[in-house]
Amino acid sequence: MNELLKNLVKLQELELEQPTEASKKALIEELRGNIPATILGHYDRLMARGKKGIVPVRNRVCSACHMGVPLGTIATIMHGTDIQLCDSCGRYLFLPEENGIPSPAQAAETKVAARPRRKKAAAKTP
Repeated sequence: MNELLKNLVKLQELELEQPTEASKKALIEELRGNIPATILGHYDRLMARGKKGIVPVRNRVCSACHMGVPLGTIATIMHGTDIQLCDSCGRYLFLPEENGIPSPAQAAETKVAARPRRKKAAAKTP
């Protein structure tokens, strides 16, 4: 998963816990410093409305609005080249690690060896 997405997920988890400890508040401020202002602004607007700012995609569906997510969007998230918004609800999307869809690097490592082909039976001619 992209480092920016990891920071957003961790930030959301900490903010939803209602941190009271000074150490958690310091960690929240540190995470906020690692996220660009435009992304943080959009995230904060969603959170101010009582909505989650970043949600997982499960079975090609946004887990917040339950609308289908295009394969191109999922592929972009998998490759980690850019962060993506849900077309329907506007939340940031990420793929959870337990999703069962391996990252491109994992997929290359775990390719299954092809089985040898069977030989065709010789055609009998009378």
